[in-house]
Amino acid sequence: MSAYTSTLGGERHRFDSLARLLAAASPERSGDRLAGLAARSAQERVAARWALAEVPLAAFLAEPVIPYETDDVTRLILDTHDAAAFGPVAGLSVGEFREWLLSEAADAEALAALAPGLTPEMVAAVSKLMGNADLVAVARKVRVVTAFRSTIGLPGRLATRLQPNHPTDDPAGVAAALLDGLLLGSGDAVIGINPATDSPKAVRDLLELLDGVIARYSIPTQSCVLCHVTTSVDLMERGAPVDLVFQSIAGTQAANASFGVTLGVLDEAYEAVRGLDRGTVGRNAMYFETGQGSALSADAHHGVDQQTVEARAYAVARRYDPLLVNTVVGFIGPEYLYDGRQILRAALEDHFCGKLLGLPMGLDICYTNHADADDDDVATMLTMLGVAGASFVICTPGGDDIMLNYQSASYHDALYLREVLGLRPAPEFEAWLASIGLLDERGGIREVTSHPLTAIGRELKEGRAA
Repeated sequence: MSAYTSTLGGERHRFDSLARLLAAASPERSGDRLAGLAARSAQERVAARWALAEVPLAAFLAEPVIPYETDDVTRLILDTHDAAAFGPVAGLSVGEFREWLLSEAADAEALAALAPGLTPEMVAAVSKLMGNADLVAVARKVRVVTAFRSTIGLPGRLATRLQPNHPTDDPAGVAAALLDGLLLGSGDAVIGINPATDSPKAVRDLLELLDGVIARYSIPTQSCVLCHVTTSVDLMERGAPVDLVFQSIAGTQAANASFGVTLGVLDEAYEAVRGLDRGTVGRNAMYFETGQGSALSADAHHGVDQQTVEARAYAVARRYDPLLVNTVVGFIGPEYLYDGRQILRAALEDHFCGKLLGLPMGLDICYTNHADADDDDVATMLTMLGVAGASFVICTPGGDDIMLNYQSASYHDALYLREVLGLRPAPEFEAWLASIGLLDERGGIREVTSHPLTAIGRELKEGRAA
């Protein structure tokens, strides 16, 4: 294990491992402070970044931040590393890599070719040397396109997850939120419900509800009930209409174990859902959620800072060629990301790192009610991530998730972002919106007082949706 040093203002700073150096170089956040990993001062943080800039990218292959022998995510990262793809940047230091990423040479084609050669630790390291504008500028150049019944990630497009959660999974409540979202042009990434219970019957009822609506109105989208992956596997075996398999994942073997999941279980689910072949324009059929702080909250971070551990989760996601990946940036609470400033920084880091690793990154731009954040922070994050080229964002009725009890972006927020940045829905979904008369002459959402879609509420209430 190497030691890393730098001298700043006449004071010599020593960092005893690569993991310690990465942690000290991280921007301030409450989670790293809670874990005792944060830099002790602003001066030490600058010294760590100075030292980190000189570290060769190849060092991350030689010195894993979590030992190969004890962690299956480390083994996945190193065993699947593409040395040929890494070749063009193999001789660069972290600081030189930053300069290359910001240059014209790092265009969309070059970044796509490079992705299999990058490890999570490499992209986490370079992100720590970048300002917010740098993270936006580089992420905007990356294009990751995936498809199932709609195509996500095309240039000039912004997709949305329509999230019609209800605290008791009441069909009428789900229907109201679903209708609200569809009438506001939301749902092209996925119609995804966080169920109030993981019971197979409750999950199947919701799957059949959504499948019935999608089929009846010929909506070019996919549904997902965000249950545990083993529940999805069981329901697929029983013939339930599963479009996407979901799982929350993290960046260490121990953190994933706290979610009750292993790489072997994910392998099984991946093969099962691919076998269903329910997509029409593509076969990307996995959906993952992540978030900074999950490994720390499970005491499974191994002394690695929360942003680097978060980036390692993207190696897990990348293995399964997912349709969607999103970080739920402010969901855990201020113990991990204290305020709007820290949440914004985490959102930009996660989006940047995920896209550099070749993932279709979206975000749940959210905060808990005990965090030092408000709706203006959501608007700022939404705007910056729209400029950065996020594949999709999560939207809830009025920006208030009444089941998960946090604040998020609303359906109206997505309309704002599409309008000010000239973005459009996924092409298949846009054509559907036009076919049912919801697009106006400018391509915006038409205000309606009545529409055939309003039958959704009556049908679900009467139990006839499917």
